[in-house]
Amino acid sequence: MLPWLSPRIWRKRLLLVGAALLAGVIAILFAIGAEHAIAWHRDLMRKAAWLTLFVAPAGFALLAWLTLRFFPGAAGSGIPQAIAASLADDPGVRRQFLSFRLAIAKVFLTLGGLLTGASIGREGPSVQVGASTLHLLANRRWHIAPSRDLIAAGSGAGIAAAFNTPLGGIMFAIEEMCRYRAFRANSTTLVAVIFAGLMSLALLGSYTYFGRTTAGITLGWPGGAWPVLVTGILGGLAGGGFARLLIISTRSLPGMAGEFARQRPVVFAAACGLATGLLGLLSGGLTYGTGYDESRAALEGSARLPLYFMFAKMAVIWLAFAARIPGGMFAPALAVGAGLGTIIAALLPGEQHAALLVLAMAGFLAAMTQSPITAFVIVMEMTDNHQMLIPLMATAVIAYGISKSVCRVPLYHALAMPALYHARLKQRILEGNTQTNEKTAR
Repeated sequence: MLPWLSPRIWRKRLLLVGAALLAGVIAILFAIGAEHAIAWHRDLMRKAAWLTLFVAPAGFALLAWLTLRFFPGAAGSGIPQAIAASLADDPGVRRQFLSFRLAIAKVFLTLGGLLTGASIGREGPSVQVGASTLHLLANRRWHIAPSRDLIAAGSGAGIAAAFNTPLGGIMFAIEEMCRYRAFRANSTTLVAVIFAGLMSLALLGSYTYFGRTTAGITLGWPGGAWPVLVTGILGGLAGGGFARLLIISTRSLPGMAGEFARQRPVVFAAACGLATGLLGLLSGGLTYGTGYDESRAALEGSARLPLYFMFAKMAVIWLAFAARIPGGMFAPALAVGAGLGTIIAALLPGEQHAALLVLAMAGFLAAMTQSPITAFVIVMEMTDNHQMLIPLMATAVIAYGISKSVCRVPLYHALAMPALYHARLKQRILEGNTQTNEKTAR
């Protein structure tokens, strides 16, 4: 029988396509749910802005308690968990980060965070959802692909479906998920990303995350070299510094705050929620949620971000991160980049405002994640602007170089290592208890 007619081969292909489509459907439903959650919170704040002083603390506390009590593998972004699972050799350790139950819980917990006004995104959780869905195929009976390849493919599919950026999904799988190992150029990742993207196209139609901004965003060359250099340097310093702050915060907060966070994590989360609500009130609601609406309005020229927006947005992202509630940082980081672009536009008033915002978004994201190719490809696809390819590329590379001198370890991998260590320790304890019970039974 010819190989391509083998029922066994076609079963593998159909299972892979089905898992990719399922990952795409979940990511798209997640995106629709996130829009409704953000809209509900916005409408509530318009009616009674003071309610945030009760909604945010109660919501943060509830999410922290649910995560600690029932879904410890769902805390945080989701990208570090996918990376930790790809680095683990023990299937038991992988299951602590990737399971369909955990993926569904991640979706609803993140939606709960958006309902409370937390500055979190759905893109990081979509990575964990995609990785968990594809990892369902990591079964010896099927022999579809190695677990690491399935995790990388699912992660790329999650990014592709979340942002509607198929090329960005592939770059993310290569640059972020395979950072410390050789990327195996096989069809698994391509199939997963393509079919997740097709599902997004079928359900949501052809769209770009920030709209089609080609006509309004240009940058002359070589006259644009100066803005690229300034944006790359400032984006590298800001993104690298913020990544370092997040890494340090993971280890332990200093003094009494750190002790309080360790002993009373739920109460500490409530305090972070209260601070988030206060910043939301003071900013007139600008710091709530992903920051997507504010960034898009600034790109389209229908509104201008205040100069303090970047710092306020970084503060609320850190508060959600410190509270250990589920939620990503990808989309909020783009909003921080837009705020940085506003500051740079004030320093360089002669340059095109929207172009500086796009450059700063790519620069800050590249510096924070230390994944420059993923950053400029995603921003280019999200704005549907290929004319800015060279400036975006140059800005991302400069920002990446500056960030490496500020923060030597990439953010998501630095966050993955402690999670992997604790998961391995927990697995050893579970195995030890199992062996003890078996001996007792004998």
